[in-house]
Amino acid sequence: MTLANRQVDQLKLRSSKHSKPHRKRAETSVSSVSLDLLKHLQNNPFVLAPMAGITDSCFRSVMRELGCGIVITELVSAHGIEYKSPKTLQLMKFEEVQRPVGIQLFGETPEVLAEAAKVVADAGADFVDLNFGCPVPKVVKKGAGSAILKDLDQVERVFRTVKAATPLPLTVKIRTGWDENSRNAAKVAEIAYNEGLTWVAIHGRTRSAGYSGLADWDFISEVKAKSRIPIIGNGDISSAETAVRRLRETGCDGVMIGRGCLKNPWIFREARELWAQGQSAPKARDRDFIKLFHRFHSEFTASTDERITALQIKKFASWYSSGYPGASNFRKAIFQTQSLSETMGMTLNYFTELQPAMQADTSSEAFLMGGHG
Repeated sequence: MTLANRQVDQLKLRSSKHSKPHRKRAETSVSSVSLDLLKHLQNNPFVLAPMAGITDSCFRSVMRELGCGIVITELVSAHGIEYKSPKTLQLMKFEEVQRPVGIQLFGETPEVLAEAAKVVADAGADFVDLNFGCPVPKVVKKGAGSAILKDLDQVERVFRTVKAATPLPLTVKIRTGWDENSRNAAKVAEIAYNEGLTWVAIHGRTRSAGYSGLADWDFISEVKAKSRIPIIGNGDISSAETAVRRLRETGCDGVMIGRGCLKNPWIFREARELWAQGQSAPKARDRDFIKLFHRFHSEFTASTDERITALQIKKFASWYSSGYPGASNFRKAIFQTQSLSETMGMTLNYFTELQPAMQADTSSEAFLMGGHG
């Protein structure tokens, strides 16, 4: 029996045991759309991790074109939606080419999250993703993000309240726990299953670890072995080979890639090819940076002004240069440019002669380890 079929059977079982009559129609709809979302995951288990300040609409569109399976927005404040903040509502925008696309919500109040989920549904998104993993102090001190993991009763309240508010599939991204003494991801996954969520994505670090050390994939594998709900693993996936190895070794239903695509934007395409070909490595393919940066230029100029477009190009050029000859000097120089045309010119000149074989492993560089995914 396939993952998707098992999940539908599970949803039907939960519905027959626990649902009230007035919720029957909504839960039937959820079964159908959850099945569709899980079919997408089966077809392409390489998911774009939500990253604050990075996974905006333009970036998501480009990543979909480069082979990413499912995309999720950067975290969106439920309270910002409640107050109709223009900046918050802007974060929710997406293009049709991005489907299936989820909107990730964070907040500490179940009722506010539930109302925000209704807005997400009205916006036409394909699913709602809850952020229970953000370690940033300004989020955690309010009781949101990974702070929720300290209170399993609150976890259950949030799941139940939001699930009742929307016909969309509901997913969640968590950490292994708050700290090493309270790694409760398996229990959170059990609650998620009982409340009818579609999957749980686990970043393999505790909140107290931040982004230090290595993601604990052995722990993720243990949670997967115990869980009745689909599990997506996340953390330190810096290459296509690593992505496929983690998928196979852990039995996870998908892997979520964040910082790895800031070093190699073709990681999704390469991982999917390697995964489809079994044990044999995919054929080497060109990484056309020139075409990529022209694509970014087109996307950003269509949605923002020249200053922001130049800043975005600088950011991605800096990340993508990682491991290539002269990268350090290039990064210093690119942030000294004064205009979009100068920024594009320097970027295209630098990347013109580069080949994949020139790139060294710099996955531990500090500027790539700065709290993205």
